[in-house]
Amino acid sequence: MSDEVDSRVSPALHPLNVQQIEGYSNETAPFLAPTEAAFRLAYEACRDVHNARELAARNPAWTEGNQIIMTDALARKYLDRVTRTFDITRGRLAEGVGSLERDLSAPVASKASLQIAQEIRAHCKALPSGADRMTFVRDLIATGDELSASAILGGPAFLSGLTVEQSALFTRMYHEKSSPAVAARVSAMKAAMALIERNAPIVFKEFEKAVGCPAHKAKALREADTAAQKAMVMRDLA
Repeated sequence: MSDEVDSRVSPALHPLNVQQIEGYSNETAPFLAPTEAAFRLAYEACRDVHNARELAARNPAWTEGNQIIMTDALARKYLDRVTRTFDITRGRLAEGVGSLERDLSAPVASKASLQIAQEIRAHCKALPSGADRMTFVRDLIATGDELSASAILGGPAFLSGLTVEQSALFTRMYHEKSSPAVAARVSAMKAAMALIERNAPIVFKEFEKAVGCPAHKAKALREADTAAQKAMVMRDLA
């Protein structure tokens, strides 16, 4: 499909929404392509059900009830495919984020010699306050001083006067600084997950709108039609 807009379908399902999320770029686009494809499927499916409903309304052989029953049958097939696609896509995003998060939280290997590393940690620990130590380590990471930063993060936190939580925070910052592409991918994939969680549930109401009535009414018509069809089968009365 081209990226035209169909006024009958909620803009929240348009695939171009994926290109508007934070972190979308030429580099992250390949990892967000399945999300864009899932929204494209949902958008096209809603559009096709609207088209089917309009064609059904022009069929003189069908009553309004028949039109709803036939359109609802198509909508339910599409709904099953769309919801499964969204679930699979979100699950794969979550798996990918989890794997990348582990990389960004992995222990840091010191790049300094043992003696230099010891001196750097001692210097950090001797700073007047915890705030000073936080500023010191943050500045090392920001300026790209991997030798000094890895010396501090490559050993137990207490050797540098840091808490375990502070060390974990700086470890994440260190990896994000040294691997910006990975950090950007995580951010974009998380945004894609949030988009699915926020907008995908709209498909239920959108399919109801395309069918032309609430799901419970379509179900009642379907059940009545099934009962009537069964009554029209000749039984062996002998």
